[in-house]
Amino acid sequence: MTRRSVLAGTGSALPKRAVSNHELAKTVDTSDEWIVERSGIRQRHMAGEGETTSTLAIEAANKALAAAGVSGADIGLIVLATTTPDQTFPATATIVQDAIGANGGIAFDVAAVCSGFLYALGVADSMLRAGMAQRALVIGAETMTRLLDWDDRATCVLFGDGAGAVVLEAREVAGEGPGILATHLHADGAHNELLYVDGGPSTTQTVGHLRMKGREVFRHAVANLADVLANVLAECGLETSDVDWVIPHQANQRILDATARKLGLPPEKVVVTVDRHANTSAASVPLALDTAVRDGRVKPGDLLVLEAMGGGFTWGASVIRV
Repeated sequence: MTRRSVLAGTGSALPKRAVSNHELAKTVDTSDEWIVERSGIRQRHMAGEGETTSTLAIEAANKALAAAGVSGADIGLIVLATTTPDQTFPATATIVQDAIGANGGIAFDVAAVCSGFLYALGVADSMLRAGMAQRALVIGAETMTRLLDWDDRATCVLFGDGAGAVVLEAREVAGEGPGILATHLHADGAHNELLYVDGGPSTTQTVGHLRMKGREVFRHAVANLADVLANVLAECGLETSDVDWVIPHQANQRILDATARKLGLPPEKVVVTVDRHANTSAASVPLALDTAVRDGRVKPGDLLVLEAMGGGFTWGASVIRV
């Protein structure tokens, strides 16, 4: 028997307002055809008044708790991945902790942009296996549209807001049992200038705007994601043919297609939500996971690979048996 972090429940949340490409084209110099051709995105959700990273995270957390059949009082660890915290400090995770009644346990944020949920998952898994808690809430939550320069049509059309959450529970399981089997995480700070925000409290004392060199990011993303996915499967003694579902970061349909081709994965095994949600950064993987769980695609016993790459660069992948 092995102590593993088992996926006990999932949840997600989206802002009330969904904005189509046609609606966006009324205020941005773009078109539905231009956006769909380059990204596959058809709409995104945008946070409105009273909707923040923490409110979305709390809603997703409560849904995940309900799916797992536990309460906030049963959670001893909260790791929240975000690039857009409610405040510089304290951590948004502590706001969620108080709202769900999990006070007294461990709660903190991690920042790895679009890879944030994978980083949070890896940290929470390690802490559960070390015995620091029995159950963890891992959340990716973002209000990315509040970082956008609406005069930069190449980037502002690509992002949306949302949150996703999972409950992990430490259990003793057999070798073929459920749980997180392996996680690989990487970073390369040499590429900071390709995807970043041009503000921050220690430099400009402003939030700043997102800046991206899309062509270069695309090239790195396809290579890095294919490599990390192959490596994490190899650690588990698995082949791509063993995978039931790949649940990737939803940045761009072309990246999803190119990565699948490089690995020889059939497109029908890739969960795609980028058309409805756009790029929600750290929220995108758990949003896509919850979508696939709730529509019945992901079933007990399935083998999942979660993968993402984001600014930093950061990237990673995790193999999970449900």
